[in-house]
Amino acid sequence: MAGHVAKSYEALRGKLHGISNAQLEAHLTLYQGYVKKLNEIWEKLPKADRSGANYSYADYSELRRREPVAYNGTYLHELYFDNLGPDGQPAPELKKAIETAFGSYDAWVADFKACGQSAHGWVLLGYDPLRKQLSNNLVQGEHHVGLFAGHQPLLALDVWEHAYFLDHQTKKADYLTAFFNNINWKAVNERFARHETA
Repeated sequence: MAGHVAKSYEALRGKLHGISNAQLEAHLTLYQGYVKKLNEIWEKLPKADRSGANYSYADYSELRRREPVAYNGTYLHELYFDNLGPDGQPAPELKKAIETAFGSYDAWVADFKACGQSAHGWVLLGYDPLRKQLSNNLVQGEHHVGLFAGHQPLLALDVWEHAYFLDHQTKKADYLTAFFNNINWKAVNERFARHETA
């Protein structure tokens, strides 16, 4: 079944700057809710009656409509927690790919933060198979609205209020700064290396 954050709360506890233990613990609790619902959906789907499926309402139809919400809520949170915990710098190959796509590293940071300020949801740096380069993807509305098909995430930023409100209230810009101070570049570099060799 779904649900495993590679880094436990204890592994990150006290190691983040500008993201408190209380904020992290509340966030992990919310993530566990997505895991629970995804597992429930996957348990019910095989037994659900498909004969009455329709757009208005049917148990099977609702399970399928909510599945991407719970799935992406689980998966994106796992990416997010795994890329937290300050460690390393962008690998030269990753930095070069960022500069190729955005003109400079600083231009990418500015664009990534601007995405974060634009909505609640997620910002993902990933590989765009259509343009064959890195791109920022702003995903809003229940974790699946705006998600680019085939986009392979390398870095995930949660910009829902639950990710920062305990620590930063309405000062999202302060949270974005804190996030950049807490990136586990080692994990991001490994994701990029896997993409490069795929």
